[in-house]
Amino acid sequence: MNGTVPLTGDFVNGDVSFWYRSAGPPVPGERLDGDLDADVAIVGAGYTGLWTAYYLKKARPGLRVVVLEREFAGFGASGRNGGWLTSELAGLPRRYARDRGDAAVARLRREMHRTVDEVVAVAAAEGIDADIVKGGVLTVATNRAQDRRLRELLAHERALGGTEEDLRLLPADEREARLRVAGAVSALWSPHCARIQPARLVRGLLRAVRDLGVTVLEETPVTRIAPGRAVTPRGTVRARHVVRATEGFTPGLAGHRRTWLPMNSSLIVTEPLNPAVWAAIGWDGHELLGDMAHYYMYAQRTADDRIAFGGRGSPYRYGSRVDDRGRTPERTVEALWRLLTGMFPAVAGARVAHAWSGVLGVPRDWCAGVHLDRARGLAWAGGYTGHGVATANLAGRTLRDLILDEETELTALPWVGHRSRGWEPEPLRWLGVHAMYGLYRMADARERRGRARTSTLARVGDAITGR
Repeated sequence: MNGTVPLTGDFVNGDVSFWYRSAGPPVPGERLDGDLDADVAIVGAGYTGLWTAYYLKKARPGLRVVVLEREFAGFGASGRNGGWLTSELAGLPRRYARDRGDAAVARLRREMHRTVDEVVAVAAAEGIDADIVKGGVLTVATNRAQDRRLRELLAHERALGGTEEDLRLLPADEREARLRVAGAVSALWSPHCARIQPARLVRGLLRAVRDLGVTVLEETPVTRIAPGRAVTPRGTVRARHVVRATEGFTPGLAGHRRTWLPMNSSLIVTEPLNPAVWAAIGWDGHELLGDMAHYYMYAQRTADDRIAFGGRGSPYRYGSRVDDRGRTPERTVEALWRLLTGMFPAVAGARVAHAWSGVLGVPRDWCAGVHLDRARGLAWAGGYTGHGVATANLAGRTLRDLILDEETELTALPWVGHRSRGWEPEPLRWLGVHAMYGLYRMADARERRGRARTSTLARVGDAITGR
């Protein structure tokens, strides 16, 4: 790191993620060995695939459910994310409202609030110890332009029916009592968010679905999905319903190169911080932390008193390529460290223990969706744009209802049936994404220098990629 970032002696870059560090990445289990018949075949053993399997088997224990995974369960975003079990919508409310109206968006918002509690309840019922603390989420503004956007966000939430119990502006004394962020101007707090240890949640969920009788086959890469079958080099699984639950790895499937864009997100985690540092910072409530910057950050206080701190880093690789093992460029580690220590100067004397990256799925209109083509038996869910920990649970319950052909409140939500057009071919998508984030970085710099309104550069960035 050219000496700019203090590292622990056992610093690791990549190796999937810090969340697997104590026990190491799991050893993959049984693989597919020849053709197999099932009622439902699910491609991808992350949160979406495992939650779908869980709810299907709970509803219909006799169903033959098979989950196919290229690596090991939880290898992708489910084992690498920032540990935010948040009710934030995976998509742009105005897009959903354009198709289905504000009332439908409000229903989706309320269901996302309930989803946070659903995950917490299932984890407790299944004995999954995922370091869950429902401390809510703090969103801070550190300059005048961010403060203006923060208040606009609050007004928008009120227009959708949100109350003080859902989201409120914190008085300065309460903000500082909760968490002291250098230069904070204002902050919102919502109770609808919980801290988790992502890998523990996904591995606990894996155990739960196997206990229910779901067959999970690892080291079994699916190369093609077609009506009635999932094709792998090790055999074909034939099923009435085939579910695509591959999120940021979707472009690797035949015919899906431009379906979703694999956006990279990166994190660093500190060594455990001493009591004096925590006394300077606060954070006793273990709230999640985000900000109102365009090139935004996200963070949590871990169960063992570290700070896990993330941001976009190098957002996109040409041709929708992904780095499977999660290695993070040095410049990204350095940028995250500067941002972390700028927000929390007391951390400057600590060291970084681990850095890693993962990919999330981004649709062209930045809106997630759940879909079932009944005639062909093909289903999918995803495009969570980084908000998938809770959203995947709602997707799993919704796919259950769709596959079982049940009309419910979940199947009437506005993201059901939502479809996005494909991304442009290269080099247009590479140029567009990098232009967007370049403009965001410049907009943030202008706003830090005192600009009172959102920089026009950020609005141009939004226009380029449709955010």
